[in-house]
Amino acid sequence: MNTFEQELKNNNFVCSSCLKCNKLVWPPSDFCNSCFGGVTWRQVEKTAKLVEFSRQGNEVFCIAEFEGNIRIMGSIKNASNLKVGQSLTLVKCDYDSKWKFILEPVI
Repeated sequence: MNTFEQELKNNNFVCSSCLKCNKLVWPPSDFCNSCFGGVTWRQVEKTAKLVEFSRQGNEVFCIAEFEGNIRIMGSIKNASNLKVGQSLTLVKCDYDSKWKFILEPVI
């Protein structure tokens, strides 16, 4: 299990940041995908923008964007009157053989 997955298991959404060129590395990696420099791990902001969403039964799935370039797929709880572009908050993340992100609308 890598650093990213271990942090998700601990309910921490982290990303790698290049020590050489300062680029936020996504998808997360142990080296920069631009200059191949070393990275440090840092917490990702909990606020995201709703890029798109879909409903299946009572579940709502989405693509959310963090910090302007980190896009993840997740589920939204307490989802009513959703609008593309609105703010979401990450309430839980986890890893159990796949990444899991749960968000809710900012009210």
